[in-house]
Amino acid sequence: MTKLDCPYVETETQKTPTGPPEEGESWPQANGGSQLSYLLVFDGDCGFCTTTARWIESYLPPSVKVEPWQGLNLDELGLTEEQVTTAAYWVDGSGLYRGHLAVGRALLAACEQRQRIHIKVGFKLAGWAAIYPPTAWVARALYRLVAINRHRLPGSTDACRIQPPLS
Repeated sequence: MTKLDCPYVETETQKTPTGPPEEGESWPQANGGSQLSYLLVFDGDCGFCTTTARWIESYLPPSVKVEPWQGLNLDELGLTEEQVTTAAYWVDGSGLYRGHLAVGRALLAACEQRQRIHIKVGFKLAGWAAIYPPTAWVARALYRLVAINRHRLPGSTDACRIQPPLS
């Protein structure tokens, strides 16, 4: 892999994609025996979340699925309705990633689809910044701020309003 390659696109030598930051992990088997793929889960009742999810989906490779939680079996994913109504989730063979970590992994996945080097580098830098400290601390705070105020953002509805946790 070159410095700008991204780990989310299947190649002839890599039929099963591996997730960042670790490479070479084996994928768990789903109930039917098929391998799990990358999945970005969002709240389909929230207009802002849907708009944002569809925007990032347009940049993602085919190996990444973007789905509203309302159409998924949350038990199979190890998620609850309370979790998925308050944050986006990235699901892959290495685990579940919430909020800013989900966004970071989606941005890293999107970098492979870009043909222009400056856009590719931008997605990659933004993805790494969202995942790794110290910039991840800022990303976490920004994600929380957006999530709590998503009902005030363009495209939002009353369904976008969430109660912030007390802790």
